[in-house]
Amino acid sequence: MMVTRTHRGPFTYADYLLTPDDVRYELIEGELIRAPSPIPLHQRVSSGFVGLMAPFAKNNRLGDVFAAPLDVHLSDTNVLQPDILFISNERSHIIGETNIQGAPDLIIEIASPSTEDLDRGVKQNLYAIFGVLEYWRAYPLAQIVEVLRLDNGQFVSIGVYGLGDALTTPLLPGLNIDLDEIFT
Repeated sequence: MMVTRTHRGPFTYADYLLTPDDVRYELIEGELIRAPSPIPLHQRVSSGFVGLMAPFAKNNRLGDVFAAPLDVHLSDTNVLQPDILFISNERSHIIGETNIQGAPDLIIEIASPSTEDLDRGVKQNLYAIFGVLEYWRAYPLAQIVEVLRLDNGQFVSIGVYGLGDALTTPLLPGLNIDLDEIFT
């Protein structure tokens, strides 16, 4: 199943709120985009990241880790549902009752054939424009993660990590994510 794009618009957040709850949509530059449900491998990788990151963030009082589906309201025409996101305590004011109201500190997107072009293209650009500090793209089939860090309004690749490597980030000091635990 592929991402389905709408052909009329532009749509706004008010239109987005009218979409059915049982179907996953994102609002990207005024276009409603319907995405298929993730496959089991995607969910296994997502659970691995969340299972390591969420308790670490909580136990060290660093912030909150959330998994999709959760709306990240960047603007009236951009409402995204990243696979995983981290919001530091310093930015906890963006956690609203029904959505996240601004850019998270860290976003992880888990690549799938139907969403990879969006994740590498327009979504990456939006995350940079709105000030996401780090963006990780995980590739389950290749068993790698590319880490990008915001620098002067653009993402710069810090590196590509795979089996045998551990991911760290200054956003979660002390956290070491063993990629063998995530991908195997």
